[in-house]
Amino acid sequence: MEPGALSQLRRGALEYCVLALLQDEPRYAVDLVTELGRHPSLVTSEGTIYPLLSRLRKEGLVLTEQRESEQGPPRRYYQLTRDGRRALDRFETDWRAFRDAVDQTLRKDTP
Repeated sequence: MEPGALSQLRRGALEYCVLALLQDEPRYAVDLVTELGRHPSLVTSEGTIYPLLSRLRKEGLVLTEQRESEQGPPRRYYQLTRDGRRALDRFETDWRAFRDAVDQTLRKDTP
């Protein structure tokens, strides 16, 4: 895949990957970057994740909470809101339909 195409796919899906990582427990930004980095196609940086988290907070999809840290200054943890859960559920449904359509097209399958 060409670098530009992968970048566009990543940009479109990254916020939902972040929401998915927050569905089971609150996390802080560095933890999200580390977890996303486990997948080469999702590698991102703090410079990307902080503005994304700020936007998700402003949209009401995540909440934040300051927690003391054993190592250094307090950390800001992010957790999914009900609206965030609904957005993630809608994305999962849409993603599966989109993925299936692309897979069928690439394989030239007929429905």
